[in-house]
Amino acid sequence: MGIRKKNKLTQVKSNIVESLELPRDIVYGAVIISAMGRNEVLIENYKGIIDYTREKIRLQTKTCQVIIVGKRLVVEYYTNEEMKITGFIEGILYDS
Repeated sequence: MGIRKKNKLTQVKSNIVESLELPRDIVYGAVIISAMGRNEVLIENYKGIIDYTREKIRLQTKTCQVIIVGKRLVVEYYTNEEMKITGFIEGILYDS
């Protein structure tokens, strides 16, 4: 499939999603990150854990990698759909 045809398909899909007011996280599988203060992060729509230390947790999502940086980081729980990370959160980074 050519780049031009792929871009047109992407644009058509985007127009349908917007016109029907469909949730982007469901249609595109976008990652959802909810931070509760500096001590808790809930991540939805992740694919897997790439790296896990007490100072950094790197996750793979459908479109990018998400890096949680901090101190005393712990994965409190995880399911196929969501993950809860606690500790002292210093930053949330996105890496392509």
